[in-house]
Amino acid sequence: MQDSLYDVVIIGGGPAGLSAAQYAARAKMKTIVLDKSAVAGAIAYASLIENYPGLERPLSGRELLDIFRRQALEFGAEYVETQVIGAALDGNVKEVFTMDKTYQGKTVIIATGSMGRKATIKGEAELLGRGVSYCAVCDAAFYRGKTVCVLGDSEEAVKEAGYLTRFAETVYLISPSQKLKVPEDHPSLSLENLTVMKGSTVTSIEGNESVENIHLKDTQGVESTLELSAVFVYLHGSKPIVDYLQGSIDLSEEECITTNKMTETSLPGVFSAGDVTCTEVRQVVVAAAQGCVAALSAEKYVFNKKKSKYDWH
Repeated sequence: MQDSLYDVVIIGGGPAGLSAAQYAARAKMKTIVLDKSAVAGAIAYASLIENYPGLERPLSGRELLDIFRRQALEFGAEYVETQVIGAALDGNVKEVFTMDKTYQGKTVIIATGSMGRKATIKGEAELLGRGVSYCAVCDAAFYRGKTVCVLGDSEEAVKEAGYLTRFAETVYLISPSQKLKVPEDHPSLSLENLTVMKGSTVTSIEGNESVENIHLKDTQGVESTLELSAVFVYLHGSKPIVDYLQGSIDLSEEECITTNKMTETSLPGVFSAGDVTCTEVRQVVVAAAQGCVAALSAEKYVFNKKKSKYDWH
């Protein structure tokens, strides 16, 4: 059993998980990353990233993620593309179950992100990363002077629509309900280049190389077409991916994993980093930083240290 026991089992291969893998493996801990897909996740779908520190030129999200993965592997981490279907995390030895194998670890770092929503609109999946986005802060700058829309009625959708008005010439906030889940005097709703369309449902997103238009239907069944360059989807929120945990760990009302500032969860030896914790600022650099903290916390736990080791090299 000792040969198959990992110091750190990391669930999720995004920037948080792979940053944790870098730090854990570099600290000479036996480390494995269990990743559902090397080409999925919020960052992998990003068509261009130009604000990550150290980049000398813009990269696609997938290119940046490939760099993260190579670094982790070069430091000695293992990487397996597999679907995690369950976990037993309350013992001294943690168990993570996949379809074909059980992985055991002294610690577990959960970094599965928050894209827990299947594409439900015709054309959404096909144009993801080519005008369809789940992150206005990430992609707003690519649509300067263009027309875009935000789908949703939540406070997050309203805030993101307001943020987009700084870049886009025209922003449509398209709500499937007749009432937004914010006060009527919300500051974003008074912005001149924001138009709110209530009681409208997007039936399809159209385009060839990128988004070109959307088809709408209102509550009366009247159909219309709106030409635009991007669709930001906030219909059901960006739901944290935690279903495989089956209630074994403390979650917030929004189903986010709750942690302290050292990324410790409610279970000893279990840590969490990145968007699955519903961090307020969802950026690659933030997820990577949290992954670093999680790895240092895991090292402290494995070696029973009173203080985390700080690696400046």
